[in-house]
Amino acid sequence: MGRGRTDDADAGHLDLARTWELFEASTDFTIGLEEEFAIVDPDTLELRHRFEDMYAACLQDELLADSAAGELISSEIEIRSGRAETFAQAMDLQREHRARLFALADGMGLALAAMGTHPWASYLDQRIIDTPHYARLREELRWVAQRNNTWSLHVHVGVRGAERAIAVCDHLRGVLPVLLAVSANSPCLDGRDTGLHSVRTEIFTRTFPRCGIHEAFGSWRAYADFIDLLVRTNSIVEATQLWWSVRPHHTFGTVELRICDAQTRGEESFGLAALIAACIAQSALDYDEGRLPEPLGQREIEENLWRAIRYGTDGHMIDFDRREERPTLDAVERLIEWTVPARESLGLEVTLPELNGARRARRALDGGASVAEVYRVAVAETKRTYVREGVSTK
Repeated sequence: MGRGRTDDADAGHLDLARTWELFEASTDFTIGLEEEFAIVDPDTLELRHRFEDMYAACLQDELLADSAAGELISSEIEIRSGRAETFAQAMDLQREHRARLFALADGMGLALAAMGTHPWASYLDQRIIDTPHYARLREELRWVAQRNNTWSLHVHVGVRGAERAIAVCDHLRGVLPVLLAVSANSPCLDGRDTGLHSVRTEIFTRTFPRCGIHEAFGSWRAYADFIDLLVRTNSIVEATQLWWSVRPHHTFGTVELRICDAQTRGEESFGLAALIAACIAQSALDYDEGRLPEPLGQREIEENLWRAIRYGTDGHMIDFDRREERPTLDAVERLIEWTVPARESLGLEVTLPELNGARRARRALDGGASVAEVYRVAVAETKRTYVREGVSTK
């Protein structure tokens, strides 16, 4: 949630004693938002490998110098709100960052797109950002790094207490499939409709190591022991190599949730982020009151995760307490009801669209639109909705 980085300066440290102390001193329910955008040609909509150029320009802007960041591939740029005391403050910060980034892109003859995938770009053409940090990742991950042309939304929420942060992460594992279904916004890849609602999840969480949904740790000690093992066995050299869909962040003292697809519309990105923040905060409040249930087992979560990937909010999920299927939209409503105390306490307004990005895209495709036409509409919507009306991007 700090200054934008493209290299090792932003890599999370692995000093677990220091991380413990960071969480013990953390402030509850601070907010940080991170939004990723594809860099595209405004006419052809092809990916443009222009991150280095854009980042150099960002460094000349007093706000973007602190908020812009790279994420492995040179056709992507991220903006971060930085730490905010409230969600409203985080939105205000991010609105200004959005306006400046879109204006900068427009001035460079570029456009920005917010979907989970590019519908037809070949990963074989993908380039990795040219820094020592990303060069090392490219060497370590090889095809996996090359394949990852995906875009996401990440939300950080401050959580005080290391044991509490682990308990929150353990509980949120069971919530992740529902949040993914809400966010689903990547139905197309390789120039065709994949039949999935979030093909991005299949690309990223199924290929990267230490990714997707981890098993429950149960305690800070168990978490720290495992991380220590990874370090001693030369599996990782920094905390950013823990790509789990929910994780304690070693640098910020936050719980970071990172399973969701990027959102095409700016207001939907904020609405989804508010729901994510509410889920993290409600988990912490339930922990305080001794009301967190035992974490779901891995096989149960994986079943619902697949349903989210395949069907999004069009499908059903398993209610393991009732041992029956229920519509995914019912699960979303239960999530909203569960988070009422946190939302009221923190002033979080959750407004979700009737149709999410994947459902809108599929409706257009079923109506005869081409994949290219669907993406062109999405790029236009991104520009129209991520910058407030009346704010020029020229």
